[in-house]
Amino acid sequence: QVSLVESGGDSVAVGESLRLSCTVSGISMYCMGWFRQAPGKERERIASYSRLSGKTEYSDSVKGRSAISRDNAKNTVYLQMDNLQPEDTGMYYCAVRRDLCSSDSRSPSWYNTWGQGTQVTVSS
Repeated sequence: QVSLVESGGDSVAVGESLRLSCTVSGISMYCMGWFRQAPGKERERIASYSRLSGKTEYSDSVKGRSAISRDNAKNTVYLQMDNLQPEDTGMYYCAVRRDLCSSDSRSPSWYNTWGQGTQVTVSS
């Protein structure tokens, strides 16, 4: 059974950084998406990571201030986010599908396993 456990969300001030974690179990080859959902808004994919190739992709909203890394020994993927802004506030989710990442992986409905989410709040 595939499961994802997220952590790392917090309340921070503008300009600070956070590192979100997603610990994966029950699957070894996958495409992982990181999503953000602000109150009243649709879930937005902000990054993706291909376990097989190590390829990462970022949305324009976080490009240049975010980076994905992984710790294979811990089966954990990290999303480092720097220079956080109020518009980064939201619930953050990781999701996986046993597949290669593609243009389809931008859609939340493409993924079949989700983490429980972790809240990020950025205050000015």
